[in-house]
Amino acid sequence: MTTHPIDRLFERVVSRKGADPKTSYTAKLLGEGRLKCAKKFGEEAVEASLAAVAQDKAALANESADVLYHLAVLWAACGLSPEEVYAILGEREAQSGLDEKASRKS
Repeated sequence: MTTHPIDRLFERVVSRKGADPKTSYTAKLLGEGRLKCAKKFGEEAVEASLAAVAQDKAALANESADVLYHLAVLWAACGLSPEEVYAILGEREAQSGLDEKASRKS
């Protein structure tokens, strides 16, 4: 069975945790803590949104890759694994998006 690209990305991010921040951007981000990782994720999400608004498909693809990378870094910084996210997604498959959203309000 082939490993999903997000799982491979996450494994690579985690493997950089102890690397030298002078030679690894991932190690540098992780070393700066969860707040910096969250800020970078937010910046990349905005850039992806702007590319979508500009209807620039190539830029959106590139920014989307950046979003996924920075999300993996944020997960690692917060001690969250992809499997934990997949479990939530699996639970949500059984209900409509509107029902799931309404359940969060109560």
